[in-house]
Amino acid sequence: MKIGVVKEIKDKENRVALTPTGARSLIEEGHTVLLEKNAGVGAGFPDQEYQSIGVEIVSTEVAWDTDLVVKIKEPLEREYGYLKDNILFTYLHLAGVPKSLTDALIKAGTTAIAYETVEDKSGSLPLLAPMSAVAGNMAATMGAYYLARFNGGKGVQPGSILGERHGKVVVIGNGVVGQHAAATAYGMGADVYIVGRSKKKFLHVEKDISDTIRFVQSTPENISAHVKDADLVVGAVLLVGARAPRLISEAMVKAMQPGSVIVDVSIDQGGCIETSRVTSHSDPVFTKHGVIHYCVSNMPGAYPRTSTIALTNVTLPYVMKLANKGIAAAQEDKGFSQGVNTWKGYITCKPVAAALGLDSLYKEFK
Repeated sequence: MKIGVVKEIKDKENRVALTPTGARSLIEEGHTVLLEKNAGVGAGFPDQEYQSIGVEIVSTEVAWDTDLVVKIKEPLEREYGYLKDNILFTYLHLAGVPKSLTDALIKAGTTAIAYETVEDKSGSLPLLAPMSAVAGNMAATMGAYYLARFNGGKGVQPGSILGERHGKVVVIGNGVVGQHAAATAYGMGADVYIVGRSKKKFLHVEKDISDTIRFVQSTPENISAHVKDADLVVGAVLLVGARAPRLISEAMVKAMQPGSVIVDVSIDQGGCIETSRVTSHSDPVFTKHGVIHYCVSNMPGAYPRTSTIALTNVTLPYVMKLANKGIAAAQEDKGFSQGVNTWKGYITCKPVAAALGLDSLYKEFK
């Protein structure tokens, strides 16, 4: 099979979908790997490193014109013209990005497989987890940075000063993002609260991080009470394939103290905070109601080498299956099949169809 690795064009996105080590594995299995020129440079993998193991360096058009295209982020509008009836394997977040992408995938007949909805045997999301971990770590550090007074923040440092904790961090969501954000904030020395629906799931946090991190049952009243005096709020809510629920209203944001910071990691899926809107690494924050909002939709792109290695460690086995068997690899694996979002001109992920109001275009993938 011909596998194309395309260069990311999203703002300051330097990750690449395949490392030289991964490319070698595919070539050893008899597949052809075509890399768009300079696709790996930002992550520290120059073209020469790929060429030395037999990867062909090609133009943008040639990389897209392959049996299987692997990338990191969803295609942007200027990439729609490259879409065709092949397999695309990437993060898509169709419920949270412009509907025009779904329209373009359907029109092109692309079999689009989303990293973020692929499940393993336990129902977990193995291809989302590593980037969720990076983003969770970043949420605490970015929040701390923008709390600095010279950034317009309230001047509170989330950290331990001579044994005394400073800064209140409230994490909305108890998944991979939430737990990593909580662990990083706690390690810095902040007072940390995790808002979640399941106390049973929280027991893992108490055991592995600290029993002094406090659990808050997710209700509008509890969220409102804790957000009001928080220094940093991290939005870390996920509904697989669907648009993130808006658990923090504009009224709650208005009640926050001036100079407080919100980091909405859920922004890929539309955001879980009513006042959020997508930002970029070049222009990462905006202030509304006196509260600084950081809503970068490709946070892990800030650390492309770490993120590339962590992601391709988990995606490579799936890429190999697709290379060896084509779409039959997903048809034979129920968890893998959950990743198929569009196929033969239909939407095959029910939450995506519902979020976009396109239920009539839903068709089960099988």
